[in-house]
Amino acid sequence: DLLAIKEGFDKALEEAGDKLVVVDFTATWCGPCQSIAPFFKGLSENYQSVVFLKVDVDDAPDVASFCDIKCMPTFHFYKDQKKVGGEESAGSLKETVPNLNQKKVGVCWQS
Repeated sequence: DLLAIKEGFDKALEEAGDKLVVVDFTATWCGPCQSIAPFFKGLSENYQSVVFLKVDVDDAPDVASFCDIKCMPTFHFYKDQKKVGGEESAGSLKETVPNLNQKKVGVCWQS
């Protein structure tokens, strides 16, 4: 799902409940974002119990600002509407999704 407004972002996090939510902050002009898009899509197909969302920072500047996005691609992880982590590389994303998906309690990283 591509989110374009802050209210939509908040609603998506609320509707996810206690599921892990992975948010891909992206932009159409961002080459690395386009390169990682198939990988992100593959994760969404492999982890169907996880909610995967995309936020285009140009279409949703209020969401990008609220989430303090400074570069793309950036990935944030949420559980129970709270941020539980953030990663910026495909390799770390590949490791983090299965680990966070198995945890019942949120964990925090310094990002």
